[in-house]
Order: sequence, then structure tokens, then C-alpha cells
Amino acid sequence: MSEISRVKSQIVSRFSIGGFQIRSDASLFLAQQILSLGEAERKQWITNVANHVQSQCLSLPVVEQKHIELAIKDANNTGLDDTESLFRVIDAFDVPSFKYCEERKKFLPDTGKKSLLATPDTKSSYIRERYLLLWQKTCRHEMFSRRLALGVDESANSNKKILRKVENLLSTSSMDEVVLLGLLTQLTEGRFYLEDLTGSVPIDLSTASYSTGLLCEGCFLLAFGNYREGILKIDQIGFPPHELASSSRSFFGSYNSWGGPSKSLLKYSRNLADLEKANVDHSLVFLSDCWLDNGMVMEKLSQLFRGFDEYPPVAIILMGPFARMNENVYTIKSSFQKLGEMLSSCEKLKAQTDLVLVPSIDDPAAANILPRPPIPDVLVGELKKRYPRTIVTTNPCRLQYCTQQIVVCRADLVTKLCRNTINFPKQGLLEEHFARTLINQGTLAPLTPIAFPTHWNYDAALSIYPLPDLIVIGDPCQGFHITEQECTVMNVGSFPKSKFAFKVYYPSTKTVEDSQLPDEE
Repeated sequence: MSEISRVKSQIVSRFSIGGFQIRSDASLFLAQQILSLGEAERKQWITNVANHVQSQCLSLPVVEQKHIELAIKDANNTGLDDTESLFRVIDAFDVPSFKYCEERKKFLPDTGKKSLLATPDTKSSYIRERYLLLWQKTCRHEMFSRRLALGVDESANSNKKILRKVENLLSTSSMDEVVLLGLLTQLTEGRFYLEDLTGSVPIDLSTASYSTGLLCEGCFLLAFGNYREGILKIDQIGFPPHELASSSRSFFGSYNSWGGPSKSLLKYSRNLADLEKANVDHSLVFLSDCWLDNGMVMEKLSQLFRGFDEYPPVAIILMGPFARMNENVYTIKSSFQKLGEMLSSCEKLKAQTDLVLVPSIDDPAAANILPRPPIPDVLVGELKKRYPRTIVTTNPCRLQYCTQQIVVCRADLVTKLCRNTINFPKQGLLEEHFARTLINQGTLAPLTPIAFPTHWNYDAALSIYPLPDLIVIGDPCQGFHITEQECTVMNVGSFPKSKFAFKVYYPSTKTVEDSQLPDEE
């Protein structure tokens, strides 16, 4: 008798004791999941799964594969509440949307119905919400807050700046020491303006000094200067101030601003926090530019999967494009099938690791606009059959590992920001400027809709306010990672172009490991 047949026999016997008849495909599926475990662990898992199946209160005493899959998931999450899970993927179209209420000074859920076919007024609406988000954050900064702390002399307030609006400038002929928050735009070709909810004003940048970051048209900028004869002559210009996530979350009240089935934010879950600390070896693996139509890439992916089969991570996140050439959908479907065949022999990965597929704008069946829907099931159906833990999701998407919040976006974002900046920085590291741009702007798309097309109704899916623990970008330029304001910004780089380098993230310690596949003889 083969080993898998012996395990199947043990499974059938255990379920028979409980009064259940388990179908052959269900017993085979469970046997494959636990085959790589030791004898004692197998028996424990069979007992746990059987107990969880019994708690499902089946209408008939016949156990199918779907019941086994649910029982395994429940067994993995033992000790957690119904809405808590070790790992979850949240697609872009399920991300909750909020609007800032100026009267109540807090964010409230936007309960309006949304559609990809947005009405014309939606464009101004989402830009307005971006402005209000940055306005309320800037007003609270110590540079502008005019509240007097208890016991502080009123003269200490003399150094505070006054944050102006455009209407204040337009009502006078001149004003010194102006501080203005506005959208950098070109209302006429070759002439920059700063625009807010009250109007727009032309600006003169000829003698301006620039702060750290990649300042682009479409960014909201904080400008310091003097207003003369209808023009704001700027001395200094940069981004609005940053803010720690712990401070931002307080303005969302008890709402779950991240997404998922839980009504409360899992960031504060004690169960998940304890689990996160205990699982020091848990990791997430990120790769970008996974060209499944390239023989060398497939060979290296096979090498990577075999290596991680010994020490399975929580999830392997593969980002597109999944085809280097613009091939027809039948060829791409065949490539995903080959990927499934490759993974089907990795028994430990099949039992313990989720495979997450994040498409790029170059993958089939979607336009060049974000958020991008998942890869259609018709293309990945064979992959799912061979590797049931496959998750196809949107671009961008959100990941929840225990209490950790992670944003994943496959876009040439570093390249776009460098190409569109009005002042390329001459000092400092590129990753510092890139991270500062995203963190201070609070969005993955701090560019004009022409340079970075987005669905207006789903701008919330691109929001990174409050800041997550990790922002993962898939840009083909050189990989990097940097931490700013307790948020790690990481660019994975291109898997094939970087000689098969990838990133491994350890949530327990919030560390990133630069990894690379060795050459095989």
C-alpha cells in the first residue's frame, strides 16, 4: 500500500467513527495536505479537521472537499474570533470609502453606490476629498495649530504660521509670508497654479527652494512666499506634513478603515498580536514581472518553489505582467496551467502557503487604469484546480497579516514620478524622495489622471491614509526598501531583470530581506 493510500485509509476510518462518509476526492485532498507531516502530526490534524467538520452541522453525513477546505481554514484560525484570520486578501473594490466631515472633525463612511462608469462630478469630488484629508492633517500640525497648551505663555504662539486659502489672496493686492496648501496644476500651458476649493492663483517658482520629494503636477503642495500683483512668488515649496498612523486612526472613530469582514480594526486585536509575536518564522514573499511565457523565468520559479517547500511562507505574492509578449489569451491560459503543474508537486506549500496573483495593466482583459480587476477565472481555472490555495485579486490590493496592514501595487510608479517631477532632486537617495512623496501625499497616485489613470469612484482603493505597516510597489527599476514614519516602503524590482532577486518580509520583526536565486549548474 502506498503512503498516500495509507493516509486516506486513516482519514476514512476517523470520519467513519464520527458517523460521516467522506468522498474519495475529499479524502485525497486532505491526504495531500498532510502527507508531508510526521505520523503524530497527521493524526492530530485528521482529528482537528474531523472535529471542525462536525461543528459545521451538515444536512447529510456526507463530507465533500468544500467541507474539508473550510475545516482546514477553521483549524488554522483556532483561538481567533469569527472575523479574525491569520492572513486575508482584500481587493480594491471592497476597500471602504470615507469622507471628511468638517463640522465633526472626523471621517465618516461613504455609503453611496459606486460604479466604474462614474459621473462627471465625481472627478472634482475625489480631488476635493484628497484636499480635505491633507488640509485637516496640516491644520493639526504644530506649525499651524493655534491652541495654547495649559501653562504655556501666549507669546509662544507668535511663531505659529497661518494657513491661508486662495480666496484670502484674491481679496487683497498684496500679502507677505503667505502659507498656502493647494493642488499643483497647469490651467494654461506652461504656467503653474496652486488651486484649492476657493480658487486658483498663478505661482512663480523661479527662485523657489524645494523640499525632499518628487514634486509633480497633481500633487498637493505647501507653499511659502509673498503675494504681489496677482502672483504668488514662492520662496519654499514642498509637501504637507506627515503624520503617524496612530494619530490618523483616531479620526476614524470605531470604524474599520482598512477593510475586511470585521467591524472593528484588527490592528487592535490581542489574539492576532499574540499570534504575530509567536510566529517569528512566518514570512511573505514578493516577486514582480513573473513572465510565465519565458522559459528561464519558469525555471527560476520552479527553483524558488522547491526551495520554499522546505520552509513554507504564509503567502507568495506574484505580480504581473504574467506574459512578456502580447500573446493571445489561450497561450496565457496554458502558462498558468504549467504554473499549476509546477506547484502541484510542492506538498508543504499546498498545505500551508497561499499563492496571490496581482495583475499589471499589461495583463489581459482590463484597460490601462487602476484599480484593475483580477485576472479572469477562465485563464487561471486550471491553476486553481492544481493549487487550491490560489487567490486572484485586484491591483492594487490590501493584505492583512495578523495586525499588520500591507498595500501591494504593481505599477511603474517610481518611473512615473521621476518622469513627471518639476524638480528632480540633486541630493539624497531616490528611495527617500519616493517614500516621502507617497507618505506625505497619502495616496498611491499623486499624479494627474492623464499621467496615472484611475477610476474616480474608487480612489479610496489607492489611499494610504492612515499609513499601513508596509507599502509594496512593483516597479521594474532597482529594488529598495526604506522606513519612514513607522511605514516601510518597498520596491520589489523586476524578477528577471534583477538576475532573479525578490523580497521576503518578516511581519513579526517588520524586517525586509533581500534575496536572490543562485545559479544552478
